[in-house]
Amino acid sequence: MTSQEGGRTTVGVPREPAPGERRVALVPGVVARLCAQGLDVVVEPGAGQAALIPDEAFTEAGARLGDPWPADVVVKVRPPSRSETARLSRGSTLIGFLDPLTDPDLAERLRQAGVTAFALESVPRISRAQSMDALSSQATVAGYRAVLLAAGECTRFFPMLTTAAGTVKPASVLVLGVGVAGLQALATAKRLGARTTGYDVRPEVAEQVRSVGATWLDLGVSAVGEGGYARELTEDERAEQTRRLGEAISGFDVVITTALVPGRPAPRLVPAEAVRRMRPGSVVVDLAGSAGGNCELSRPGSTVVEHGVTIAAPLNLPATMPEHASELFARNVLALLELVLVDGRPAPDFTDEVLAAACIARPDHVGGHR
Repeated sequence: MTSQEGGRTTVGVPREPAPGERRVALVPGVVARLCAQGLDVVVEPGAGQAALIPDEAFTEAGARLGDPWPADVVVKVRPPSRSETARLSRGSTLIGFLDPLTDPDLAERLRQAGVTAFALESVPRISRAQSMDALSSQATVAGYRAVLLAAGECTRFFPMLTTAAGTVKPASVLVLGVGVAGLQALATAKRLGARTTGYDVRPEVAEQVRSVGATWLDLGVSAVGEGGYARELTEDERAEQTRRLGEAISGFDVVITTALVPGRPAPRLVPAEAVRRMRPGSVVVDLAGSAGGNCELSRPGSTVVEHGVTIAAPLNLPATMPEHASELFARNVLALLELVLVDGRPAPDFTDEVLAAACIARPDHVGGHR
């Protein structure tokens, strides 16, 4: 039984137990907005601790501390484990990153548990859903942090420096995959003074690359896809792309890769031979490590040195910047939650294209919505 049957609709905010996960699904500012709308927010003690948000900040915003799992709506950053799924109330609603393409069994477990689940990854990329696009908000953080990571590992200055000892030329940075993370990486590297170049298999993003002051690398290979994503290249296209990229990569001090195809292994853009030809002291930051990596020599979750080149493949960069990452994520959750609620109660309209696309589990639909 969910708690709305006995009073106000409750929104639960659990702690995120995954190792290295420092984000929290709601922040005090968003909690205050929900409480002002008449909702009862229950935060698990210590839920914001890793994001440096004390329990007192939540209670001052109007929340109460307690067990979040019996709530009518539970909001999370990471997908629930089996034990967490078992704690959800039948008839409740779950919102968060739920990995619908890589863990389709979760949707069935949630449906069997009587839970309606909305995956933030499945929010469609349309204008009216931009405020709910958590993939983009977290990619912004990842792109920014990737450049700082690269700058920290690189043995060269990013900006051009003129000193009494002479002039040092700026570092050259190549970003492969120019979605939200890639554009943020280009913009951040430019602010640090590097010479920036962007590449993507979708030629229509060339103007976006130029808009942040970067040069467009044209390899003559296109993979325009649907919904703002790239399609998977054919075998011949992939071979030609790899050959041309390998020739280009060796001339850069830093290569940042962000290329992902939803539900598939990350495309291999940086072969071992290309790394071997890079100048020692160069850096590769691979943001596709969670899907196997864009670089052949990446070790997901680790930083290694091969042929004198540092190769970093972090798995969860947004969690390393938990304050702003949590703030942005919470705003995304709020926007979706306000669409789910009608007069303060969960009553999603599944004729709405956003909710229809984002819903991966409905108790009254065998196999979930999608």
